[in-house]
Amino acid sequence: MKNSNADWKKAVEFHGHECPGLAIGVRAVEAAREKMGITFSKDEEIVCVTENDACGVDAVQVLMGCTLGKGNLIYRPTGKQAFTFFKRKTGEGLRIVLKPSSKEMDRKKRQEYLLSAELEEIFEFKEPHFSLPETARLFSTVVCEICGEAVPEHKARIQDGKKVCMDCFKEYSRGW
Repeated sequence: MKNSNADWKKAVEFHGHECPGLAIGVRAVEAAREKMGITFSKDEEIVCVTENDACGVDAVQVLMGCTLGKGNLIYRPTGKQAFTFFKRKTGEGLRIVLKPSSKEMDRKKRQEYLLSAELEEIFEFKEPHFSLPETARLFSTVVCEICGEAVPEHKARIQDGKKVCMDCFKEYSRGW
């Protein structure tokens, strides 16, 4: 790993343990920094679209400042070990995809390999195949007329003429 072990230690402390998945995220952040010239995102200057909800996402949060709460960490559930970083100001983006490995390794060896291999050996670097997500929006709050809980208006549904939250909404389907 080109960077000192400081990033690894910070990510491990945040995540709670060492694992190959966390190593993937640490190295993806390293690649994004190196190839895009980006640093920690204080607001929404940098956006990360993660295609997985695995350990590596914790490294993206703690090392890049991309979080769900700020609206600059977007979850796109494909299940792939892929992270797309965008510069909000320019729209520039880079999709970083973990290459499949045919090497048989136990967890510890896999982690060591991921932390020490050249970035080009472990990742493919591609143009994003989707657009930069819009900035986070604030929505008005409505109160569910069934349970009484507040919900942002874009998550409310109309059912029997009432505004209801998604927990109270009864989906209608006839099997299609």
